Amino acid sequence: LQTMSGNEHDWLALRPQEPSPSQCCGSGCKPCIYDVYEKELAQWERAKAKQDKSLLMEKKEQSNNSELNPDTFTAFSISSVEQLTEDTYQYKFELPGNSSLRLSLGQHIVLRGVVNGLEVQRAYTPISPGNAEGYFEVLMKCYEAGLMSQYIKTWKKGDMVFWRGPFGGFPYQPNKHGELLMLASGTGLAPMLPILQSITDDEGDETFVTLVGCFRTFDKIYLKPLLQDLARYWNIRMFYVLSQETSLEKLPWSYQENTYTGRLNEDLMKTIINSCRRRPFVLICGSSSFNEDMSRYLKAAGIEENSWFVF
Repeated sequence: LQTMSGNEHDWLALRPQEPSPSQCCGSGCKPCIYDVYEKELAQWERAKAKQDKSLLMEKKEQSNNSELNPDTFTAFSISSVEQLTEDTYQYKFELPGNSSLRLSLGQHIVLRGVVNGLEVQRAYTPISPGNAEGYFEVLMKCYEAGLMSQYIKTWKKGDMVFWRGPFGGFPYQPNKHGELLMLASGTGLAPMLPILQSITDDEGDETFVTLVGCFRTFDKIYLKPLLQDLARYWNIRMFYVLSQETSLEKLPWSYQENTYTGRLNEDLMKTIINSCRRRPFVLICGSSSFNEDMSRYLKAAGIEENSWFVF
C-alpha cells in the first residue's frame, strides 16, 4: 500500500472543509456558505496543482480588515449586553473608528457559532440604523434547545464574535408606497425598525405606516420606549396582538385602544387593512408558519401577491 507523502498530507490539511447543513442559515444569502466553499475549493485546487501555498493566502489577508464582508467572517467585539425579556437580549457590537455597517434597509448579517465542535450559522437583522457610527445592535431570542442559543448565552462584554454579510433586504424607496403595513411576530420586529426610523428621519417621506406587532404577552413586547417614540409621528400607527393575554384591563391605558387579544387571524387582518389610509404594501417577518398564515390572510383580504414582501 502506497503511503501518503508528507507533502500530500500537508495539502489535505489545507483543503477547505465542506459545510454541514447546520451551517447554512437557509435565508438565501448571496453568496451562500456553499458558494464560499466552492470558491475556496477551486482556489485550493489551483494552488495544489501549482504546488504553491502562497496562492491560498489571499483569503487570509481579506478577513483582517475589520469591515463586514459577504465572503469571509470578520470578528467584532461585544460592547454591551442588555436583557430585554427572559429570553431576548440586545447586543451592541463595536465598529472600528466611526465606521458604519452601511446596510441598506432590512438587510441581514450571518453569525457563526461553534457549539460542541459543531459550526452553526444563523441570520439576524441589525436593529440599529444602517448609518449608525461606531456600533451596530442586534436583537436575539434564545431558545431552550437552540444550538446557536447555547453559544449566544455564553457571551459577555468584550467577547469577539464572527459575522459576515450583508445579505437580502427590502429595496425601500421614500414615497414609493402610499402605506406600508408591517406584520411582525416577536423578533421579526428587527427588519422593520431601520425602515421605520428612515421614514421618521426623512421629513420629505410621507409614507403612512401601520405596524402590527404580535407577541405572547404585554411583557414580551420588545423596545417599548422606542416604539412609543415612533408612534408619536403623524404618519405612524402601532397595533399589538397579544396571543396569551386574556384581558386588556391590566394594560396601561395608552395601549388599551390599539391592542387586541388572541391571534392575528383572517378577520382581524381584514379589519386592519380596511383601517389603512391607503392601499397598503405589506412587509412580513416572523416564523415560517407566521409568514405562511399572513400570506394566506392577505390573499383572503384581496391583497395581490406582488403587494407583499417576506423577510
